[in-house]
Amino acid sequence: MIGEQETAFEQLLRQGGDRVLREASAYFAGAGRLYGAVRRLVQRLDAEDIPYALLGGLALAEHGYPRLTEDIDLLMTPSGLERFRQQLVGRGYRPAFSGAKKTFRDTETGVRIEIVTTGEYPGDGLPKPVAFPDPAAPEVMVEIEGLCVVALEKLIELKLASGTSAPHRLRDLADVQDLIARLSLPLTLADRLDSSVQAAYRDLWEKAHTGRPVDLQER
Repeated sequence: MIGEQETAFEQLLRQGGDRVLREASAYFAGAGRLYGAVRRLVQRLDAEDIPYALLGGLALAEHGYPRLTEDIDLLMTPSGLERFRQQLVGRGYRPAFSGAKKTFRDTETGVRIEIVTTGEYPGDGLPKPVAFPDPAAPEVMVEIEGLCVVALEKLIELKLASGTSAPHRLRDLADVQDLIARLSLPLTLADRLDSSVQAAYRDLWEKAHTGRPVDLQER
């Protein structure tokens, strides 16, 4: 929910033009509001020993696909989320709106923080073979420049499960196609993904190599 709770940071990005370019340049140069919010949050989570992994646009950026995002998407365990509420809310972070359980804001920058928890399902939220994993599992998380990030194969798996199950998440499929093209990912990577999303990966690989974009209206 944004609406009345929208802050200057999101308004800034939605004005477009040079402001967006400046914020994007600042983030990738290790500066700016979003970068500061991410580093500050990570320091606090590490200090409280709360396991986490970056998802979403920031995870894409850390894996080599720079795409500016207006929020911080985090994976936590349910117990980690509870500890976040107990230890950090009211101490630099607040609920994004009345009754918010998993959406918060950095009180210094106004940057929104969205948390998903282990065991939830991507996309439509319904049970499926692919679920959000434990961020502390070695095969799930990689460390990049001091940040815990969902590993590339797991990120692709989650995005495929999301985009194929929810019409409003087609951007996730486009992200996977862009990753394939930008990182020259092999077709054989499909074999390392959950069987439920292998066909979707192969289809996007073919599109990436024939120049066909994901049709964001096709589902």
